[in-house]
Order: sequence, then structure tokens, then C-alpha cells
Amino acid sequence: MVLALPEEVFGVADPGNTAWMLAAAGLVLLMTPGLAFFYGGLSRGKSVLNMMMMSFGSLAAISVVYVLWGFSMSFSDGITGNDDIAGIFANPFSLFGSDQLSATMGEDKVVTAGLTIPAFVFLGFQLTFAVITVALISGALAERVKFSTWIVFTVIWSTVVYFPLAHMVWGGLVGGGGIMGGGENGFAAWMFGTTDGKANVAPIDFAGGTVVHINAGVAALVLALIVGSRAGFGRTAYRPHNIPFVMLGAALLWFGWFGFNAGSELAADNTAGLVWVNTTAATAAATIGWLAVEKIRDKHATSVGAASGIVAGLVAITPACGALTPVGSLILGVIAGVLSALAIGLKNKFGYDDSLDVVGVHLVAGLWGTIGVGLLAKDVGLFWGGDYKQLVVQIVIAAFALVFTGVLTAVIAFALKPLGWRISTEDEHNGIDEAEHAETAYEPA
Repeated sequence: MVLALPEEVFGVADPGNTAWMLAAAGLVLLMTPGLAFFYGGLSRGKSVLNMMMMSFGSLAAISVVYVLWGFSMSFSDGITGNDDIAGIFANPFSLFGSDQLSATMGEDKVVTAGLTIPAFVFLGFQLTFAVITVALISGALAERVKFSTWIVFTVIWSTVVYFPLAHMVWGGLVGGGGIMGGGENGFAAWMFGTTDGKANVAPIDFAGGTVVHINAGVAALVLALIVGSRAGFGRTAYRPHNIPFVMLGAALLWFGWFGFNAGSELAADNTAGLVWVNTTAATAAATIGWLAVEKIRDKHATSVGAASGIVAGLVAITPACGALTPVGSLILGVIAGVLSALAIGLKNKFGYDDSLDVVGVHLVAGLWGTIGVGLLAKDVGLFWGGDYKQLVVQIVIAAFALVFTGVLTAVIAFALKPLGWRISTEDEHNGIDEAEHAETAYEPA
């Protein structure tokens, strides 16, 4: 069926913006292999392949389901004109398989008059966000989870948690709705009213503080608690087996993050340039902040600390990168580095095995970045604009994401227990690479 929509909802694709967004999508796609190196290097030598396979498995599984129903669940109401479901998700069958995009819109038409890129380019860009979000969670489960159960989890979790949250926050990008967005039916509109159908104080999540990092961080914490700790947790020293891998992964993540953040402007313009600068400033400041904590606390500034500080800064600036000045970004970044460096010790204090510090980095820095917008955003932040309303909105969307993701992830985790989450203690001791993949990364000398 070819969907009949009025011509005025479409614009004409801009070649320059289209080229930039194709490049940005490629950059974000590279982040998942980069994450594989980052996580793989942090793991022990007998589990590095499994750790990397969890990222590559996510890349494969989520790419398939996003094309089939993920894009439709996230954005189809703005394209087809169908209503969404209570502002939570769009109809997964409206654009199932995405085959109707060209038939509906024509090859040269964009999603709405507000965007200047073709629908398939927007789909490809958003697909890469879904992939990296799911892959991030795997860092909390290192060395102990069945690969088959992980793949099943990625499909269910993306469908039940990620696609709805993406719709709730970003659905309005293509003319749809979403209760966490800036439309007339969202939280912000209920709190502070609307003007011309838009919230007077719209939530700010430029590139995924709630959708990606709070989302992945909460899921990682819930899974770490339900799946349980590694067999030797608290007694074994889990040391990174390849720090150059960690540094390479951090470099690839930083490089790809320019597509992640600057690409989220969906155009090659001045705002994209500001986002590029803000991303660099915050990341550099966070690295310095993390290393300063290490130097004061441990008397050494480490390579792993530098790589982790890079990621903490990238995470924190993600929701805020389009709303801050460069100076505000430096402030946001250095605080993110300090907070995350301190937060990674929480797992030892509270006894949960967040193996590769997804909670300490992504959840903590993601929360700080999302809430920090309300303090530091130019003109509307409490410190930069003297208004409390933006801060209130940011706290509300962060809190909602915490509860929404936490509860649903717990339900999914318990539902998958009959499949079996854990490998055997013997296999865990001998190495998950051999047990799950019949391979080893390094042959004995």
C-alpha cells in the first residue's frame, strides 16, 4: 500500500546535509567496533573475544530489528499520520520493513519540511544509535553470560525499552509525538504550558543523554544485580589485559562521537560546528578531571583513567552539546570526569559487579549531563539564564527514564531466566571465549 500524504509535509533534500548525515551515520556505526576494542581491552585475555562479540552481536541483531520494526516504532506516526500509542511508541507495523519509505515519499523527499535529509538517511543514522545503546550494556556482564541469551535480550530490550524511549524523546523530530518531548502532550507542556502547540520549556536531549546513556546505564545496573557477580568478584583482581586496545577503543569512540553529537543537528550548519567544539572541550576537560582525581587519590595518572575520562566527557556532553557555550562545556566536562572517577568505586561499596563500569561512567555522566543542561544551558539554564524551569524539566525526564528503563529491564531479565543467563562456574574459570565460541584470542607460547 502506498500511503497518501499531503505534499506540504515534505521538503526537498539538501545534498550537502545529506552527504554530511551519511558520513555522520558511518562515524556512529564505527563507534560500536570502537566500543568492542575498549571493552575487549578492559577484559581479561580469556574473555576478550566474548566481550567483543557482544558488541558485534548487538550490531547484527539490532540492525535487523531496526529495519524491520524499530524505525516504525520510533518515528512512523510522524510519517504516516497514524496516532502513536499514548505518546509511548508508534505503530511497529506502519512502516514494517521500511519498504514503504520510498513508495510513500519518493527518493528525493525528506521526512518533514523541518528536515532536509531523505528518510532513509534519517533511518540509517538512527539505526546506529540503537546499536551502540544496546552494546553499551554488555560491559556490565563481562565474562559470565551466555552469548545466545544476550542476543535474545538485545532484541527484546530494544523493542520494549529503547524504541519506545526514542519515540518518547525524539518522536517529534518527524512530526510525531512523545510524552518526553516538547509537544503539547508531553510532561513539559503539562508542567509549564504551551504556545502554538509546543511546550514553553522543552526538554533538552540533543543527542541521547536519556535515550542512550541513562537508558543503557540503568539497564546495566539492573542486569548486574539480577544476573549476579562473576565467580571471583571481591577476591580476584580483574586487570585489563590489553591497555593499547583500551586506548584505541577510546580514540575510535571520540572520533565517532563527532557523528553522534554534531550529526544530531541533522544539518551541516553553525550549530553542528558549535557542537563539534563543545564535544571536544567537554571531553578534554573530563579527561583532566578524571586524571586529577587519580593523581590525588592514587598518586598516579593512568592510561585507563585517561581513556575512561574521555568516555565520561563524551557521555556528559551528549545531551547538552547544542545548548551550552564552549566555556559551559568545559565546566560540564571537568565535573563529569571527577564524578565518574569517584563513582566507579560504588560497585565495591555496594557489592554489585558492574564489570567494566557502565554504571559509573554512562549512568553517572549521563545523569549529570542531562541535569547539567538545566544549570548551564545558554539563556535557559539556572546559572546562565536565571530560570529554574529548564532544570525541573531535565530532572523529570531523567527520573522518568530511570524508572521506565529500570522496571522494564528487570521484567525482561527475570523473563529470560528460564533460558539461562550464566555459563557454568567451571567455564567461567577456564574462560568464556573457549566455552562460548570455541576460540581463544591468544595461543599459548
